[in-house]
Amino acid sequence: MLEVRDLVKEFGGLHAVDGVSFTLAAHTITGLIGPNGAGKTTLFNTIAGVHRPTSGTISFLGRAIGGESPHRIFDAGLVRTFQIPRPFAGMTVLENVMLVPSAQAGERFWNNWFGRTRVRAQESAVRERAREVLQFVGLERLAGEFAKNLSGGQQKLLELARVLMAEPQLILLDEPGAGVNPTLLVTIMDKLHELHARGITFLIIEHNMDLVMQLCDPVLVLAQGRLLLEGKPEIVRNDPRVLEAYLGGAPQ
Repeated sequence: MLEVRDLVKEFGGLHAVDGVSFTLAAHTITGLIGPNGAGKTTLFNTIAGVHRPTSGTISFLGRAIGGESPHRIFDAGLVRTFQIPRPFAGMTVLENVMLVPSAQAGERFWNNWFGRTRVRAQESAVRERAREVLQFVGLERLAGEFAKNLSGGQQKLLELARVLMAEPQLILLDEPGAGVNPTLLVTIMDKLHELHARGITFLIIEHNMDLVMQLCDPVLVLAQGRLLLEGKPEIVRNDPRVLEAYLGGAPQ
């Protein structure tokens, strides 16, 4: 589904991502781990189009996407969440989710004068779909609440709801367990399992090793911008190179 080859992203003289290559098979949940500063978020941002690669290639479903704009990559079915959720704080939960679908008729000014029937019909369909998604993630009772009033865990669920509105094929999740209480973390993990069973592919950055071990296979380990190891979670967890990287040593 996703193929990354010899990917490099430089900032000045710093190689934040340094010659990384890997592939993601469809219908898998792949973990991406590594110490702070390893380049995980930069890798996500480069895949998602926030950063243009310095060199190397990125292909999604056989299409080269390296250097494409984020909205084109989003429309192709590759979407992402953020470590710190970014909802529209002054809008309701439902409104946040309804904003997601691209090319809605009501976005064009003249359609609100000359195509009202079409705009209303589409808005009604989007609202119905948004309520279904909110019910799936367990936020339906908070549909009318302002997004700024949600807890950290609830905002993570709202992030998940928003990406689901795009009907994605591949979701990049940036630390879904960060700042989430244990009860909501179980909910998030359950939802990810359900979505995986429906055929959605995931690449997940996560520091919670229990979550990684329960959810992800395979696991990629990044250290100092380079891919240190790729393998099954039980192998990765016990590899001395991974332990050394997390303890602050340089990878061999």
